[in-house]
Amino acid sequence: MSTFEEKLSILSEMIAFARVDHSVKTEEYNFLLNVANQLGVDKQTFDSLFGKTAMPVFLKSEAERILQFHRLVLLMNVDSSDSSLEVALLHNIGLGMGLPPSAIEQVLTIMHRYPDKIIPPEILINIFKIHYN
Repeated sequence: MSTFEEKLSILSEMIAFARVDHSVKTEEYNFLLNVANQLGVDKQTFDSLFGKTAMPVFLKSEAERILQFHRLVLLMNVDSSDSSLEVALLHNIGLGMGLPPSAIEQVLTIMHRYPDKIIPPEILINIFKIHYN
């Protein structure tokens, strides 16, 4: 599992992504708080991340990077409004993580086929498996 610094970095990246439209909506905040809880980060520490940025940490394992990409896809769609700016930013974040461009494109394309654009984890994993083989 990730170190505490990695967890803070994961959350900071997600907060920055949520702020791309200059505000964090209630749905986004609640989603982020849920992720913080899953990561074992208390609410006070989580809330403090809105005033500062944790040191970026490159997630070493492929599985962790895919999981973080999936979290960002879910975050983008939690408020039911994905802008072209959010999609472009998410694409660039995925590239920065070293994920295959074709897999990123496929995820961003097929998410529209699912209710609330929530891609089932097994579908997402299969997409990345195919592109890594």
